[in-house]
Amino acid sequence: MADSDSDEDLKRAIQLSMQSIEPQVKASGVQVPRNKIINLDSDDESTTDESDTEIRGPDKDFPKPEAVSIAVSTGMLGLDRKAMEQERLARKRKASISPHPPRKVARHIDSTPKVSTSDSAAEKVLPNKQSASQVLPSLNYPSSLPFPNGTVKKTWLFGYPRQGEDIKIEEVLQKSDLALAVLSSFQWDVEWLLRKLNTKTTQLVFVMQADTADTKAQYRQETASMPNLRLCFPSMEGQINCMHSKLMLLSYPSHLRIVVPTANLVPYDWGETGVMENMVFLIDLARLPTPQSMSQQKMTDFGDDLIYFLQAKGLDQSIIDSLYHFDFSATRDLAFVHTIGGAHTGDNEPWRRTGYCGLGRAISRLGLASNDHQTLEINYVTSSIGSLNLEFLSTLYLAARGDDGKKEYEQRNVTLGKRAKDYSTQMRRKTDAQEKLRKEIDEGFRIYFPSQDTVEASKGGPGCGGTICFQRKWWESSTFPRQLMRDCKSRRGGALMHNK
Repeated sequence: MADSDSDEDLKRAIQLSMQSIEPQVKASGVQVPRNKIINLDSDDESTTDESDTEIRGPDKDFPKPEAVSIAVSTGMLGLDRKAMEQERLARKRKASISPHPPRKVARHIDSTPKVSTSDSAAEKVLPNKQSASQVLPSLNYPSSLPFPNGTVKKTWLFGYPRQGEDIKIEEVLQKSDLALAVLSSFQWDVEWLLRKLNTKTTQLVFVMQADTADTKAQYRQETASMPNLRLCFPSMEGQINCMHSKLMLLSYPSHLRIVVPTANLVPYDWGETGVMENMVFLIDLARLPTPQSMSQQKMTDFGDDLIYFLQAKGLDQSIIDSLYHFDFSATRDLAFVHTIGGAHTGDNEPWRRTGYCGLGRAISRLGLASNDHQTLEINYVTSSIGSLNLEFLSTLYLAARGDDGKKEYEQRNVTLGKRAKDYSTQMRRKTDAQEKLRKEIDEGFRIYFPSQDTVEASKGGPGCGGTICFQRKWWESSTFPRQLMRDCKSRRGGALMHNK
């Protein structure tokens, strides 16, 4: 799976995905502000930077697919600085002509559709320079959380009827009460995203891929005028060549929302062009009464693995520590499975905690492991396929049984015995086990990926299928498992699926 051709193909795919945001900005000498330490408990509007610039745009109705256009970008993050400055000046002129009457209390009314009948808006008073501990006691918490046990939703799709099983990005973010958002993505449309947020009252942390020091400096320079925004750049050293993770940590006065989407932070992945479908897992965890917090000993496996992943990403420790102020007990029967790039060696067997080894470990800890006499049924939906072969599928199949990698390793490696007959016996057993495994995979493993006909017949056609990746040379390889492939079609006819 890690041959040179695959690496080159991945690099080309990354380059293509970034073509719409090629750098065009010259260094301006803007100094990067030293933002204050923030965490999931903070809803303080004060910052160490004196700038009062607000980056936002008017909320508009979603356009029809044919009306969607790519905004002209003047920076690597796709921010149209000229247009944003014109909008700011226009708002300033409007305010000077017809100023709003003074208000003692700002009542925030959530204009987005409610995601649950139990969701209720809270009055929120946010005086400047006031700490979270001073504000939180006066808030009216909702009697119940929208997603207390976790759920999986489809992303909303323009032009298709809503039937209660989809969700818009506005409904995920719930910006009226959002105090802090940690957002991780592979692809970004920053200008579009900022319109979904209240950048004046919400602290933001963007977890982004940046391969070089120059790229990091460029990103920091382009966002220097946004005092509420901080950037986090995970390590890209060694074998790591892609930061593909998608994750949201959304902190509200009453709860923490953890979101694991298949969608990037771009409008077409969230249904606004009406051609691409994604899926979202989200769960709401109640804030513990002050000054209670969960101890490390009582943290669930889900929480432990989330924290382990965030530490590997290089997220600020103050944000990670504040996770202990929320009740993770609802995640007791869930697992957070991740992939951290690079080599994993050393004490405490770190290799067991991530990748397919981490998947097998999670299944075993949930009590879902099966034995060698049980044949599994695995339906794998994907939007990107590489140079698949039986060896890689075997690792996934064994992980689905609860193997943390040890059995897979033993099957690949035969230790020479003291006598020749020991070696022969071991080789025969290895061959028998591999043949049994091959038969089980042929019978129970199905891979769903759209056919060429499905893409051509889709609403957007091949031109809108660029994030669904496959190559002819892999399909034609003698080791590719063609017999396992199935055509993948969305129940929302005409839509393509970026689901995993």
